[in-house]
Amino acid sequence: MGAQMRVYRQRIRSVQATKKITRAMELIAASRVVKAQQRVRESSPYARALTRAVSAVATFSNVDHPLTTEHENVRRAAVLVVTSDRGLAGAYSSSVLKESERLIGDLRADGKEVVPYLVGRKAVGFYKFRKRDYADEWTGFTDQPTFDVAREIGEALVAAFNQDFAEGGVDEVHIVFTRFVNMVTQEPDVIRMLPLEVVEGEEAPAEDDVLPLYEFEPSAEQVLDALLPKYVTARIYNCLLQAAASELASRQRAMKSATDNAEELIKKYTRLANQARQAEITQEISEIVGGSDALADAS
Repeated sequence: MGAQMRVYRQRIRSVQATKKITRAMELIAASRVVKAQQRVRESSPYARALTRAVSAVATFSNVDHPLTTEHENVRRAAVLVVTSDRGLAGAYSSSVLKESERLIGDLRADGKEVVPYLVGRKAVGFYKFRKRDYADEWTGFTDQPTFDVAREIGEALVAAFNQDFAEGGVDEVHIVFTRFVNMVTQEPDVIRMLPLEVVEGEEAPAEDDVLPLYEFEPSAEQVLDALLPKYVTARIYNCLLQAAASELASRQRAMKSATDNAEELIKKYTRLANQARQAEITQEISEIVGGSDALADAS
């Protein structure tokens, strides 16, 4: 009985140590997700204003720009997959990877070659484990992305889109990320980034919203040259921010679940330890009574 008691007590101490870690990670994620949500909200006005300006230029200039022009023969597509650097976030990264696999399957079924670009160590590990090739990777920032990283990713994707097919260029660019809906709901999503579809999703102007009439200096072409790369960077940055908020919300939920499970295990082992202790005491009493009876019989 003593050995069984020691086993239960050791398990209780082990689970208590795990509970302290999961509780700390839950609190850290909870504090960071508030900041991540705020960053998503703060990026929206800039993205809306930029979308409005780009829409006006594209609408009133009638200029064909390389980033807004559909390629006649779409043979190769780039797919940017946004996952996390760390685990312990439930099904966050696996859901994105599953959605990316579905998209890649659809693209290949259409006869398109796929060139993956990876964000987060989980995506990199997924591809390296399966010995798959990919074009580029960015890691080390997924829960706190910066605008500089978004610009670097945007420049790489725009360069691939502007490159000739024979030199390894792509005809379209897709992004797979997790859209942050609220603290409970985060959904894997896919958007086609290039060629640009300027009016898109929540950033689309309302039907009764009149676009301002702009005068383009020095020319509409040069304005688009300056605005469209910024628009690509802003959209990628928004995707990274939403993914970061989703990752932190998923981690908070996963760690809360782990903490709750640890509490249940502690209660279970405590109950088993008490039962073992009671059985031990009962046996000791039985042995004492048995010894006393034996002495009485002997006398």
